[in-house]
Amino acid sequence: MDELRELLEECLSEKLLHIVLSGQKAKDTIQKIKVRPMLHKGQLLFQASLWDGKKEFHKNFERAEMIQSLLVWMSRDFKQMQIDTTELSASVLVSKKGKVTIKKKPCGVKRIQGDLGHNRKKRYLLPEGTPVPFFVKLGVMTEEGKVVKAKYDKFRQINRFLEFIEDVRPVLDRDRELTMIDFGCGKSYLTFAMYYYLHELKGYDLRIIGLDLKEDVIMHCNELAQEFGYEKLQFFIGDIADYEGVSQVDMVVTLHACDTATDYALEKAVAWNAKVILSVPCCQHELNRQMHSEIMQPVLKYGLIKERMASLITDALRAQLLERSGYRVQVLEFIDMEHTPKNILLRAVKSEEEKWTEQKDKELEDCMEFLHVHPTLERLLENDQG
Repeated sequence: MDELRELLEECLSEKLLHIVLSGQKAKDTIQKIKVRPMLHKGQLLFQASLWDGKKEFHKNFERAEMIQSLLVWMSRDFKQMQIDTTELSASVLVSKKGKVTIKKKPCGVKRIQGDLGHNRKKRYLLPEGTPVPFFVKLGVMTEEGKVVKAKYDKFRQINRFLEFIEDVRPVLDRDRELTMIDFGCGKSYLTFAMYYYLHELKGYDLRIIGLDLKEDVIMHCNELAQEFGYEKLQFFIGDIADYEGVSQVDMVVTLHACDTATDYALEKAVAWNAKVILSVPCCQHELNRQMHSEIMQPVLKYGLIKERMASLITDALRAQLLERSGYRVQVLEFIDMEHTPKNILLRAVKSEEEKWTEQKDKELEDCMEFLHVHPTLERLLENDQG
């Protein structure tokens, strides 16, 4: 555990965002632990939140105590640890024989530490108490800026999405008009939020296009955009696969595009050489139909297990294929699992630093061959190259 101790010594500071311990080794024990830094009466402490499946318990530690407790938990109770700081991300795996494997990499985008207060109130990018015109019109807020109780999950979801955008905002140009597309925009809560935050609050010269197949929804969204005076926010009826309305796009957003519709949106983004891609996939059925492995048949024979594995593998392969296309990709939790199981977000940022090697290509091909899968995104990207 010496290498893990060194990592903890490096990470346990005010730069720590959080540490998550998971993969309990035995039943009837703590299922998950999350650690965050906090300031209490000017002293840096670390608060551990322990979840036993029914209740959450909190305990505060000084730095040395926290490091020792983490080492004990990882040697005795847990198999996995994820560490995120403002400067790096690290994953830790402990085998049954006690072997510790650590993978560490620097952050690709700027991360901002939040409030370290003891009883901190969540600070949102679009804060409660300040009326936002489209929030009021769409029934998320009252005219006084109070969030409607039934819409609080939507309010949190929108702010969470804006945090993902805020992280990558430094890569967006300020000296020219930016073009962003939201595929499958629906009622466009997030589309309006992006325009309001980036254009109205942050001052970007910005054009956003919302695309959806529902004519009545598109008509209503255009009426709202005109009402608010959002001149460069436009909505059109169209399909992801064959949309040709623009030739260059800076950011592509696709939320809950069903099954392979996500792949067509990702392929469009790559073809446009988009700087940023934000995708929350949905209903990943394609690989569930394809996936087959004699070795894994004992676990794949259970329909529910196979469905969930296929869903996760679909998004992992999408991330790899985006990396092969020159993107730095993160697979992130969009919102808490208790709100929706469709909570994985792929965030891809175009990067000249990411080098795809022949070895990585072979590993990816071997993986797909082992599972007997051929994702739509792979075919679309190969057709573009051909």
